[in-house]
Amino acid sequence: MDENLFTNAVSKQASSRLRSVVALLCLLIITVIMSSCQKKERLFIYNWTYYTPDSVIEKFEKEFNVRVVYDEFASNEDMYAKLLSGGSGYDIVFPSADYVSIMIQQNMFEKIDKSKIPNLVNIDPAVIKFAEYDPLMDYSVPYYFGAAGVIVNTSKVRNYEKSWSIFARKDLAGRMTMLDDMREVMGDALAFLGYSVNSKDPSQITEAKNLINGSWKPNLVKFDADSFGKGFASGDFWVVQGYPEVVFEEIAEIPQMMANTVFFFPKEGGPAYIDSMCILKGSKNIDLAHKFIDFIHRPEIYAEFADAFGFPATANIPARKYKKGPSWYSAEDLADVELKIDLGSSLDLYNNAWFNSIRVGD
Repeated sequence: MDENLFTNAVSKQASSRLRSVVALLCLLIITVIMSSCQKKERLFIYNWTYYTPDSVIEKFEKEFNVRVVYDEFASNEDMYAKLLSGGSGYDIVFPSADYVSIMIQQNMFEKIDKSKIPNLVNIDPAVIKFAEYDPLMDYSVPYYFGAAGVIVNTSKVRNYEKSWSIFARKDLAGRMTMLDDMREVMGDALAFLGYSVNSKDPSQITEAKNLINGSWKPNLVKFDADSFGKGFASGDFWVVQGYPEVVFEEIAEIPQMMANTVFFFPKEGGPAYIDSMCILKGSKNIDLAHKFIDFIHRPEIYAEFADAFGFPATANIPARKYKKGPSWYSAEDLADVELKIDLGSSLDLYNNAWFNSIRVGD
């Protein structure tokens, strides 16, 4: 055989073998990656919008080599309806106090194994004291104690009273929204009238309904729990009832709006909430769910959560010394609010007022 031909043949054979080896290595790498992904546990979380920072989720995923699947809801009613429909597959849910109570009674939660959550010692006893529906944290672990309030664009609204009466102002008609949340809006009206946000008096509930329908609703663009932050940021809404973290998240990159935005709790008080972490009955990742709850209540992690949304560290005492940033309100500002509780059969009075009158036809 010609020497050149022989050399070329050997070279081609070597090149072919090299390509085969490279292809095999690539296949092995892909297989290892796919195998690694397949082996990762998944934790399915159902939580409020704008409520757990991505940075916290990422830290948890990295430390425990897992993947978190995070879905969001805008109201307790939406969350509850979805879970009742079955087949959600979620591990952890974050309901407010009144719905925690309802869901405990309906056996919708796994019992908490407190031995797996050593960071429970960090939770403020004052917050636990409010949680009369589950005082021993058998089924729920407090995540945050807070309240909705009113956010105002002061470049558009210069003179205002820190009162729920702002929603009766006809000069602001078409520029305001309130939450699409029955207990919040009904609670606001009850508080404005001087009643408990948990009133079971039919005449008081009727009075609150009439106030909303007659004085507040005509001035609203809509009841909105989903897009009020974006509407405020775009300038469409000048006054919104809602959660400050939602609005400030949307305007964070708009310095002029940040400078002209004010949040306040109305002087009449209003509904407060304790949102809790609960493990859903039938969870397939109960151990991992306990790890997540314990992770959240590490002081430095809880402080990161609070800083991300401009919260005071209401539920975790040691986290307060780790906080770095300012808060949109203080724990002391919550002195006049009232925790929403389970109304039992009286909830029907609210449902009737809300769905058959205030929200009828919307």
